[in-house]
Amino acid sequence: MSGNQEEHAADRVAYITRVQSFSACHRLHSLHLSDEENKRVFGKCNNPNGHGHNYKVEVTVRGRIDTVTGMVMNLADLKQSIEDVIMTQLDHKHLDRDVPYFARVVSTTENLAVYIWDNMVKVLPPNLLHQIKIHETDNNVVVYRGE
Repeated sequence: MSGNQEEHAADRVAYITRVQSFSACHRLHSLHLSDEENKRVFGKCNNPNGHGHNYKVEVTVRGRIDTVTGMVMNLADLKQSIEDVIMTQLDHKHLDRDVPYFARVVSTTENLAVYIWDNMVKVLPPNLLHQIKIHETDNNVVVYRGE
């Protein structure tokens, strides 16, 4: 490869997405609303016993392709970060009871995406995390980009 092509290759940016599924239950309930308001706002999702989901999370990183390794980041490292942040902390858990963050924050999928972002950004190399996308159901999807 000529010097000019190598320089151009160093400027190439790629997006890498890893998909992980996990199961968890939760109850949509705000401490800032009365029981009646919670029932009105959240409907059947305010059931005191909670309800469950089989979530699918897509974690996307974005970065320059390393000219030596040919990678944005090692996928084994991304897999381990997802294991530590998502699977260990969230899989087969009652979000409101088992995850301290959700004791004070309504466990909507939007807030779940923020929680995952905030924890993934701590364990990934700086400035690589691009997007968290959560499929709560086949029809309900949330995208969060740290904004």
